[in-house]
Amino acid sequence: MARTLFTLAAAVSAVAPDADIVAVAPLTENSTGRVDAVQATLDTGAQVVIRVATDPEAGDDLRADARALRALTPGVRALLPYSAPELLGEVPLADDTAVITSFIAGYRVDPGEVPAGPGVAPALAEALAATHALPVSWAREAGLVVRSAEQVRDEASRLVDRAEHTKRMPRALVSRWRRAIADDDLWRFEPTVVLGGASSSSFFLDDHGGVPTVVGVVDWHAVAVGDPAVDLQWLASAPAAAGDVLNAYVAASSRAPDGLLRSRARLHAELEFAAWLVHGHDADDRSIVADAEVLLSSLADTVGADDLVVRTSSGMDDAMAVLGSVPDTSAALADADAQPADTSMHTDAYDPEELAMWLPAQDDGQLDESSDTPDAEDDSPAADDEAVPAPESEGESAAASELVTAPIILPASSSPALFTSEDGSDADEPARAARAAFQRWASSASE
Repeated sequence: MARTLFTLAAAVSAVAPDADIVAVAPLTENSTGRVDAVQATLDTGAQVVIRVATDPEAGDDLRADARALRALTPGVRALLPYSAPELLGEVPLADDTAVITSFIAGYRVDPGEVPAGPGVAPALAEALAATHALPVSWAREAGLVVRSAEQVRDEASRLVDRAEHTKRMPRALVSRWRRAIADDDLWRFEPTVVLGGASSSSFFLDDHGGVPTVVGVVDWHAVAVGDPAVDLQWLASAPAAAGDVLNAYVAASSRAPDGLLRSRARLHAELEFAAWLVHGHDADDRSIVADAEVLLSSLADTVGADDLVVRTSSGMDDAMAVLGSVPDTSAALADADAQPADTSMHTDAYDPEELAMWLPAQDDGQLDESSDTPDAEDDSPAADDEAVPAPESEGESAAASELVTAPIILPASSSPALFTSEDGSDADEPARAARAAFQRWASSASE
């Protein structure tokens, strides 16, 4: 820490002149060295956080965070099921500005540590869904960046162009990304308020009655209107919980179904490595470029030339088979005048196992994106096992799905902060430096 604890704590007197500081402690959790931060306890019992940037880019983020927190009016905050830090003030220092906010108690869970099943995964999903449900009109009035679906698509396309221009991109990845960007269906989504690349570690949790609950959200510096999938890209680092998070998110969302949400989230996650390469190239930093090349090469080895968006389809014969399985009610209608109509539900007319074949696969914790976006000509429920043949390449389809949603496994020696080695430990000091540098840059670039 470049500044002493008490130097930072002294800034509190500018926003709370009548309060006395009774305790001061460094705030190091999830720190990447971008800011000096301390937690101060006042004699009133209140706890505050004082942050000062250590470099110009971090300073921009801190000021953006302060602007966003200031824009969160009481009315907007009331729409959220969790707390956002209260901006208490900005205090000029000799070389920078200290941003003082209220303290949010709780614990955080890194993406790779989010467990599958009930608990943390649905809690994170529901908090994200609530954030994405904030009114877009508020964001516009607050002067936040607003991107349409087409603008998000154009930005992705330009990033791929710039990455290819460095002449250090694996050709298979460029082709994979271009095919995804060219897919019109992938970009049919409703823009929402987004945190701008949030991770699971942006959420503070507490256990209420033994159930993990999100009590606060930080990292508001990149809040904007854009693609909700941006806030789910961290799922590429959370393979165990990805399906549960997505299922809970869809259930909690009030928007129209977005069947390719997971594919876009995956694309955004992969494009972070392209952006890292472009950043190193533009900064003429050979170490960053070399690191990005290793990351991209490993990613290319993982996904090969496979399509990022994989669809399965069924034929018109399947749809006709469904019509054939509908119970014949003509006799009952003709006899309607003779006896009262039976309005009870004849549940034995439907085979649950048969219907389950055409619902999104959930038994393995993952969403089947293709089933969320039915095609009017192709996708339809099955009638019965005899009328509907089994998929011709069921094994191949499953394998393709696993490739699309597989976790991004990268070398521990060069992985950025979003990715860890298998044992969760840092390989060496250069690896830690690379990860910290990537996280600092990615956080800044997401604004």
